[in-house]
Amino acid sequence: MTTIPGPAAYAARRTDAPGPPVGIPAQPHSAPPSAATADDVYPMRAVTPLAAREANRSAVTSLLDTAGIAHFAVRGTSDHGTVVAVAEDERERVLNVLFRGLGQYPGHLGVTRPDQVRQAPPLSSRDARAWRDVRTAAALQVSWTRSDPGRHLLLGHEYGCAVEFWRRQGSHLVAPRPNRVTWAVSEHGPNVLGAARLFSRFISDWTAPGSTPLLATRPEFLVELADEITFPVDAVYTWVDGNDPAWQRRKASAKGEVYHAESASDARFISRDELRYSVRSLHLFAPWIRNIYIATDDQVPAWMREDVPGIQVVSHREIFRDPTDLPTFNSHSIESQLHHIEGLSEHFLYFNDDMFIGRPVTPYSFFTPSGVARYFPSRNRIPQGPVVETDTPVDAACKNNRALLLERFGRVITQPMEHIPYALRRSAIEEAERDFPQAWARTSASRFRAMTDLSPTSSFAVYYAALTGRAQPSSMPFTYLQLAVPDLADRLQRLLDGRNQDSFCLNDAFSTPEDIEAQQELLDGFLNGYFPTPSPYER
Repeated sequence: MTTIPGPAAYAARRTDAPGPPVGIPAQPHSAPPSAATADDVYPMRAVTPLAAREANRSAVTSLLDTAGIAHFAVRGTSDHGTVVAVAEDERERVLNVLFRGLGQYPGHLGVTRPDQVRQAPPLSSRDARAWRDVRTAAALQVSWTRSDPGRHLLLGHEYGCAVEFWRRQGSHLVAPRPNRVTWAVSEHGPNVLGAARLFSRFISDWTAPGSTPLLATRPEFLVELADEITFPVDAVYTWVDGNDPAWQRRKASAKGEVYHAESASDARFISRDELRYSVRSLHLFAPWIRNIYIATDDQVPAWMREDVPGIQVVSHREIFRDPTDLPTFNSHSIESQLHHIEGLSEHFLYFNDDMFIGRPVTPYSFFTPSGVARYFPSRNRIPQGPVVETDTPVDAACKNNRALLLERFGRVITQPMEHIPYALRRSAIEEAERDFPQAWARTSASRFRAMTDLSPTSSFAVYYAALTGRAQPSSMPFTYLQLAVPDLADRLQRLLDGRNQDSFCLNDAFSTPEDIEAQQELLDGFLNGYFPTPSPYER
């Protein structure tokens, strides 16, 4: 039996090690020589969770390929990491090749023991304890921590690649632990190529080409499971550039006011650039989105490339059924027409531009495999009684929603929705427009928010879908942060340090011009730190 030397013994001959395996940069960002060396971090210029996952997988499979060790991809239970299987009788060769790779390019090693419910945390591959139980492990998870060049976003062990040791039993190889499909595959079966989406619910058929190559696997894994989402999901934003003099001129004209050019520099029109970073959040944490549509009043964000597939600006003129309703400066009016976007999928997420995805999520957070949308009721309650003059436009719209739905379905709604991206069914909105043509047309025609409005996407269409069997209540970890708070810096820092929310909203409904100027530096630092990787849609 080959004896694997300890990390210290191997360190003496690191200069003889081969070049880096695919996915491992030659120069990690490491701690200074005098400090602990367990925090090796490998920077990637365009780092994303998906890129980190793929880099780790490529590094491990490259090491196995170099040694001529047969392997195949397994449909594991983690959406973020990957799994490859090797035969149990190849264990010693696998251990040696992993030790050589981790010796030259230190990473982390986690050991899965079949007899332990709670597994030990991963350790630095430099630590001799990491190798203690490798000969009895059901699987070894290997990872190299990836980051952006500024080390704002650290992607660690959960994006690693696990090597499972499958034992031979008769004419089959048997898995050492559960996966999503099968306990056994034919020992002598050929490898076939499988789509990357089969191996993670974090990936779809519409994930950016080239970022998710086909994987060598076994035919047993090429099946469509009953609990999988295979339908496309799009994202829709509404956006306006309040700094645009032409837009300000249209707004002033609609209000019967005189437009003053110097108002373009008023502090209340300072752009926070939220849309750019919200789109980055999709690129980083929801790469399964098929298309992104941005509904605007003939405006294009200055940072956006229009020649890249996957994102499209849609003019209000293209979606409004009654052109006399334009121009409009009422979000309720615009939202009432979003389902008319040509090519929009049946299932889509609607974002305000101050909503962000906060960490990797799958479409299962928003839809069930059968296509039912999930909605997220607020802890607040809609005020009782009819609309009164003292109601806010938001409360008035909720009351109008309630009255129509009570008349149609005999059910009373009591809760508005949280500020979480709204999971919507296009067909439900189309039916709601047909069922309530007068209320819908009245909302569409309101150039500014009116007490007669519905709130089409943030409440009405959601409850309409629920009452017709196409939506169900759910929950997710999220944060709603009102920017006009005195401890904004502390709250942003906690959000950045924790990165433990699926979604968050940065709302500035009550900010004054003085607030905006004071907030801007904080927000610039926060948004660049949270979303450091530009999306492919940026110039």
